[in-house]
Amino acid sequence: MAETVKVKELVDKLSLEVVTGDEESLERVITTGDISRPGLELTGYFNYYSHDRLQLFGNKEITFAERMMPEERLMVLRRMCSDDTPAFIVSRGLTPPKEMIEAASERNIPVLSSPISTSRLLGEISSFLNGGLAPRTSVHGVLVDVYGLGVLIQGDSGIGKSETALELVKRGHRLIADDRVDVYQQDELTLVGEPPKILQHLIEIRGIGIIDVMNLFGASAVRGSMPLQLVVYLENWSKDKKYDRLGSGNTEVEIAEVKIPQVKIPVKTGRNVAIIIEVAAMNFRARTMGYDATKTFEDRLTQLIEENSGQ
Repeated sequence: MAETVKVKELVDKLSLEVVTGDEESLERVITTGDISRPGLELTGYFNYYSHDRLQLFGNKEITFAERMMPEERLMVLRRMCSDDTPAFIVSRGLTPPKEMIEAASERNIPVLSSPISTSRLLGEISSFLNGGLAPRTSVHGVLVDVYGLGVLIQGDSGIGKSETALELVKRGHRLIADDRVDVYQQDELTLVGEPPKILQHLIEIRGIGIIDVMNLFGASAVRGSMPLQLVVYLENWSKDKKYDRLGSGNTEVEIAEVKIPQVKIPVKTGRNVAIIIEVAAMNFRARTMGYDATKTFEDRLTQLIEENSGQ
């Protein structure tokens, strides 16, 4: 089933003023992230009119409409009102033409207003709709904001993902989602993770049960959403298995058609996994900034071998 966003959600998110429209009209759904700026339509050209989009009026559209005769303006605006037209939005705090209010009211379509510039409003609406309409994929794990980096902690059931996340919260980091993370593709290279509404701010600790992280640790201990940038996979330590000791064996995991770097951490008694995840996050950030400790070590080793072979 395709994702939809209600006009009311857009109004609440962007603090839009409802010029006209009742509660029923605000329940209209937005099915596309594309936004229409109806220039040609105001001239009477409706061959390719996108009636299912939000209709955004800026200074140009309002100025052009004001030069039309009232009867012509009402006729054109009535043609723009379809059963699936979500809303009319006027930017820059401009006054909507009374014909727009009349035509929209006849079809119970809300007319909204915003004081900000048209280009900025267009960007904010597009950003909100692209996130709200993007297909969701659920993944198992715990998503935590570690030093401003979205870290998804995964691993076998019972290995201690939630307990590790709780320790990270106590160390000043922020919980986004526990147990199940809903992710959507913001763009071709970026995934964003958020909690299901039923699990928001909650974490399950075996032996204690469900706890409310925001209630216990404060609002600064949680976050609503976060780009997913690193996956940390916790696995049981085995003495028979060889583990990467130089940091050159990192892999990638594909989530919702986006490849995310993955670090595997063996877990055994005595290892402070929370601190290791902190270091993994800092090391990942250092690598993205161009510093690679593994390469530095390998360069030093190569130089040492060359110096010894020359003696």
